[in-house]
Amino acid sequence: MFTYLDPTIRSRLVADGHLRRISPAGSLLDSAPAVSESAGALDILGPIPLPINLDGRELAMRWYAVVRSRELAKLSDLAEALNQQGSGHLFASLASSMAVNSVLVYGQPENDPEPLARVHSSCMTGDVFGSQRCECGPQFLSAVDRIASEPHGGMIIYMAGHEGRGIGLWAKAATYLLQDAGEDTYQANRSLGLPDDCRDFSDAAALLRFFCEEKPVRLLTNNPKKVTDLTAHGVAQVRAEEHVVGISAHNRRYLAAKRDWGHMIPEIDS
Repeated sequence: MFTYLDPTIRSRLVADGHLRRISPAGSLLDSAPAVSESAGALDILGPIPLPINLDGRELAMRWYAVVRSRELAKLSDLAEALNQQGSGHLFASLASSMAVNSVLVYGQPENDPEPLARVHSSCMTGDVFGSQRCECGPQFLSAVDRIASEPHGGMIIYMAGHEGRGIGLWAKAATYLLQDAGEDTYQANRSLGLPDDCRDFSDAAALLRFFCEEKPVRLLTNNPKKVTDLTAHGVAQVRAEEHVVGISAHNRRYLAAKRDWGHMIPEIDS
């Protein structure tokens, strides 16, 4: 994020076409993305070549890092103040407070009349630790496999601020203990005074509209609410494609609760 503090580097990134700003509707904004507080706008940095190896599958991805312009402006002001105070060692605390979402693009989905996409909520325990209490890790890997098998590829939008359906990792840890005491995943949220699902999909919708060029989207999801929320934020046509993977003895109760809440998950044998 600190390349934004040097106007020379920012100008170079803009001139090279590696730094762009889009509106909440997903349209490219003409003005050069200098640090500002444009309401709802997103700054997109990339593409960045990103060769990946997941479970032995090697793919040449293109990575885009995405931040909200308003959040970036506030943190840039704080970073400048820290520089002036000689407190640059505190920069890490700024970086940890800004959600940086990602878009992973494979192939040429812009050539697909109905691109395949996955909007994936961050899950430290599932995506990184390999936890089987949820199906997030297998869903991410399966999404990579699915887009790799498409003639035109596809994309994964990775939402950094969505841990635990938006409650954060600390609260999610508490809900796990409540679940171990007998509550299901939604009851545990309510016990903490939190919503069942407080994720915001407005940024994901803007990115889908930008990268998919307003085309219909095939979305890898079992969650009708995600389709409804993306549609409400302006993604005109979203067609859900089943994405049931990663069922294990450790998450059957969790998946059953999601099914009861409305997810399109088949009955799971006990």
